[in-house]
Amino acid sequence: MKGKLAINGGPRTVPEGLKKQWPNITQADKDAVMAVLERNVLTGPDHGPETAALQKAWAEFTGSKHALAFNSGTAALHTALFAAGVQPGDEVITTAFSFSGTCLPILQQHAIPIFVDIDPRTYNIDASQIEARITDRTKVLLPVHMHGLPADMDDILALAEKYDLVVVEDACQAHGSAYKGRMAGTIGDLAGFSLNATKNFSAGEGGFLLTDNDAYAERARMLRTFGEKLTEQKERFRSYACYTIGWNYRLQELPAAFARSQLKRLPQYNAIAQRNGEFLSQELSKIAGLIPPYVPADRTTIYHKYRLRFDPDALELKMPAVEFRDKLLDALEAEGVTVSLWHYTPMPAFPIFQNLDIGYGNGYPWRSPFYDKEITYRPEEYPQALRMFATSLVVHNEQYSITIQDMALMECYVEAFHKVFDNLDELLTT
Repeated sequence: MKGKLAINGGPRTVPEGLKKQWPNITQADKDAVMAVLERNVLTGPDHGPETAALQKAWAEFTGSKHALAFNSGTAALHTALFAAGVQPGDEVITTAFSFSGTCLPILQQHAIPIFVDIDPRTYNIDASQIEARITDRTKVLLPVHMHGLPADMDDILALAEKYDLVVVEDACQAHGSAYKGRMAGTIGDLAGFSLNATKNFSAGEGGFLLTDNDAYAERARMLRTFGEKLTEQKERFRSYACYTIGWNYRLQELPAAFARSQLKRLPQYNAIAQRNGEFLSQELSKIAGLIPPYVPADRTTIYHKYRLRFDPDALELKMPAVEFRDKLLDALEAEGVTVSLWHYTPMPAFPIFQNLDIGYGNGYPWRSPFYDKEITYRPEEYPQALRMFATSLVVHNEQYSITIQDMALMECYVEAFHKVFDNLDELLTT
């Protein structure tokens, strides 16, 4: 499709007014939240009626024995590590590519993050590289189901069994995804989910911990509410006694009510995201040099993020990949396509891992009586993650998720991609 690019003054491909904002807030959602205000029960010492009902609904949706609601997915993951018995000086192995909500809970538990490069096709942790990172200090394997695509759980579970490790799934982007018929977040020993406003299942802010293990669930409840054993207390009044370290990680009633209402539409939202993602993959794969997301036949994704890669060699680029990526972003945005990057670097490149003195201070937890190793985080040790960042972009952003968009918009997006790639000479000289 020839025609002057919009970035150079040509007509815009995507008409104004087609995009729908996420999350989708209906009258039913508003009524659910207003009912909480009318009831005037906004919280509880452990959980209020809306939170209790939400926990029950998520347990039923996932088929889990215990579903505990939290005020964030990060809090849920931190609690999962606590429940699993992670202690100062323990090592937790996770992927080099994720949001900081994956690595910070490890540090919150005074443990040491050990990173593994990604599989270049799935963007998940490369399970074939995990075993080389296991040591006598390894306690937990923390795979992330990146962008809603489950990680290689069979390989991960086999390593956990071989070395007697706990598996905590970061399923914060994977509500409803499946691996070999099993729902993401129900495969390992524990899992954390996020209910942030950007997720396919939203509370505004919130999270879940899932487990079928009674002991893990009890420890999780204590950490969630100030270290108390509220479910076991027989006194007439709350004793406020702390039995362990605890935090205030409880979910409030207003976001719980909103989430309960949203959950009723989660299968519908996921179906729309899958339809849109599959359509984009089918059509964009026809453009030479573009690589749509890879979805193995044994699992499903909810396309929480639709990450599209380009092949610099196939495009015969004469400029650095990052420079082309940024030109491509500008051109697509000018055509009306919502695009983003969602992270620029792997987690080991974050400043907190490049200067180990800026965390808790004095080099803790890396330099402490509990950890006698020297450790340095080198971003160049994760070449696949670095290459992915340089050669990919995300179609849509968190305000305009493909979870809610109509096919008319997806068709316009495809048209815009064809226009840009049919005019690469014009783009490259811009």
